[in-house]
Amino acid sequence: MDLHTTTLSTPVGPFTLLVDDDGVCAAGFTSHAETLRRRLDPPRQAARIRADGDPGGVAAAMRAYLAGELEALREVAVTQPGDPPRQEAWRALRSVPAGQTITYRQLGERAVLADAATDPFGAQAAGAACARNNVAVIVPCHRVLRSDGRLSGYLWGVPRKRWLLGHESALPTLLGPEGDPVPDHRAGL
Repeated sequence: MDLHTTTLSTPVGPFTLLVDDDGVCAAGFTSHAETLRRRLDPPRQAARIRADGDPGGVAAAMRAYLAGELEALREVAVTQPGDPPRQEAWRALRSVPAGQTITYRQLGERAVLADAATDPFGAQAAGAACARNNVAVIVPCHRVLRSDGRLSGYLWGVPRKRWLLGHESALPTLLGPEGDPVPDHRAGL
């Protein structure tokens, strides 16, 4: 098995893609493909990494997204290891359109992750699925916010999450004294 890789420049740092024959198996804000490969399942960890300028056309789709075509990543094939609840959470994440956000609880509900005894709303399971997401931006865990609307918990850093949401015009808002939405300056916007 081979993993094909390329690294793109973005306004918030290098972004590397790892693609196998079935689709993107890892993507993230790093210039080191090895950083991504370490998060994968054993067969992919053992795979050879080969440079490829546009593996599977994914680099072109990512460039289009960065240029403002926010739906350019919607049809990109993704294949990442994970148990059925995580797979369902990742499918649910891909249904959240660019420019919109959801909470961990809403993701838990969409993906039917609730466990009556330990996680009645599925929010914790949703957070765990986001934490194990290997395919940043394409599986848009950056669109998930805390229930109070604050940004938190992004593997590649909250500043990058903030930039992605700004790029998609989905920054969280709070109500000001007159009931008008205002940017959440507590999140460092």
